[in-house]
Amino acid sequence: MRYMAFDIGSKRIGVAVSDSSEKVASAVKVVPTTDLLSDSRVIKRLVEDWEPDELIFGLPKTLSGEEGPQAGNIRKVANQIMNVSGLPGAFVDERLSSKEAKVYMHECGMTEKDMRGKIDMVAAQIFLQSFLDSKHT
Repeated sequence: MRYMAFDIGSKRIGVAVSDSSEKVASAVKVVPTTDLLSDSRVIKRLVEDWEPDELIFGLPKTLSGEEGPQAGNIRKVANQIMNVSGLPGAFVDERLSSKEAKVYMHECGMTEKDMRGKIDMVAAQIFLQSFLDSKHT
């Protein structure tokens, strides 16, 4: 089974996919949110190119575990992506994934300028990998 993850933000949506063995998540790309929401071909092309079986969406939660203030908007966008793709979806906790992505990219030698626009896809990769790891423990 292959999963495709979306880190939905107001400006950009990061995309990551798993391998078919469900062991490794890889960052794929960042898509401007307006492009993805205004043109269904963007979603359809991602699904055709990567052939996922299920979609995974990062849901922002507070440190106490409750849904954050952006959760409603995330669910709305996720439902639109699921409707266009025709694929089922699930929500996972993405708490601190963007901060973790920044730390990881900084440790890889990237500057703040180099990171710009890439954090979202690395965050999607991080919470997708966490999801995959939890399936195999």
